[in-house]
Amino acid sequence: MVGSAIVRHLQLSGYKNIITRTRQELDLTDAAKVAEFFQGEKPDHVYVAAAKVGGIHANDVFPAEFIYENLAIETNLIHQSYKAGVKKLLFLGSSCLYPKMAAQPIEEQALLSGFLEPTNEPYAIAKIAGIKMCESYNRQYGETNGVDYRCVMPTNLYGPGDNFHENNSHVIPGLMRRFHLAKVQNNPEVLIWGDGSPLREFLYVDDLARACVFLMDLKRDIFWSKVKPMVSHINIGFGDDVSIKNLAYLIADIVGYRGEIKFDTTKPTGTPRKLLNSSAIRALGWSPKVDLATGLRNTYELFLSKGLANLGDHAV
Repeated sequence: MVGSAIVRHLQLSGYKNIITRTRQELDLTDAAKVAEFFQGEKPDHVYVAAAKVGGIHANDVFPAEFIYENLAIETNLIHQSYKAGVKKLLFLGSSCLYPKMAAQPIEEQALLSGFLEPTNEPYAIAKIAGIKMCESYNRQYGETNGVDYRCVMPTNLYGPGDNFHENNSHVIPGLMRRFHLAKVQNNPEVLIWGDGSPLREFLYVDDLARACVFLMDLKRDIFWSKVKPMVSHINIGFGDDVSIKNLAYLIADIVGYRGEIKFDTTKPTGTPRKLLNSSAIRALGWSPKVDLATGLRNTYELFLSKGLANLGDHAV
């Protein structure tokens, strides 16, 4: 989802020589194949958007896969970027890397200041390692080799290219899929994990793409005036949040589901609140353009237009 959005924005910005590979074309967990790719292509800029991601259920069921695959992907991409002479790289983290009980809104320096949310700790540990790897390469090779590896911490994302899998999706596509199926199957109720109280911030993925290209294109002295050598990431958020309960009712309304919505309090609720302090990137001149209701309507229209409406009882 994120990689596709970045490519779209690069194209709209006039970039021509954009190098991409599908998962089928290049296994990013294979160090030898990644090394061969970088030595052959010699890219100037690298956006590290690839990751194994999923919602609460996927993180709970596949913790070993989440920590191994993400560590392998980022290690291979960052190290081989350096070996191939790449000067500029942008690494994407996630707001779930912050401590579960971080003060709100979350500032960049809150990273590693407390315990993580247990349900996604393996993923978070892996992605934190990626940020620290970028910082370490900057510290060791910034002066001598001109290395300038930047990190961003996006809030929860949604929009074109999202994963609508029955079990492994994030909250917005997961709810959208379930409410759509409930509508077409005329189900009287939809059951949602947790009590609906957690507050979440959501950003349309094309807004994130704009932010990533904006930050990558900033002159070195301007970017580094807003960060520190060992707190080098910048938050990217919408600036407002919504409860999971209110989000569910909003999505149900957009989908047109008129049944009852119930909350299963025996299931994990997750972190109480995750709202990012995005003052640094706003001070640099970026701000989001797509509000939540508009973004959700766009996402549902894409869901319908791509044939995902005919899901039956099968996962996408």
